[in-house]
Amino acid sequence: MKQFVCIRCPRGCRVQIDETTLETTGNSCPRGAEYAKDELTNPTRTLTSTVIVENAVIRRCPVKTDRPIPKPIVEDAAKALDGMKIEAPVRTGQILVEHFMGTEANLVATRTIGKREDA
Repeated sequence: MKQFVCIRCPRGCRVQIDETTLETTGNSCPRGAEYAKDELTNPTRTLTSTVIVENAVIRRCPVKTDRPIPKPIVEDAAKALDGMKIEAPVRTGQILVEHFMGTEANLVATRTIGKREDA
């Protein structure tokens, strides 16, 4: 049995799941069972970080994946952003990298950043 704290709703149920049968206990709603099964069979996370913005009024732009990516590649994905540079101006929601790390997720800007006037 594995145990997870469900994050699909505010209750934070402690869901136990049998690794063989995928039967769950401890969940107060169906979302808990779904969460535990997903965490056991295909864990994913949304990556959030910042990247360098050149010729901008501020130096870094917050970014995120527009959908979760496989948990095993999150660390490598974060390292891929280290040193990444984009050019101002940047708009909220602008896709910076399509199919980030070979996934279905795009890397998008989460803040609008204008160009520096003296650039």
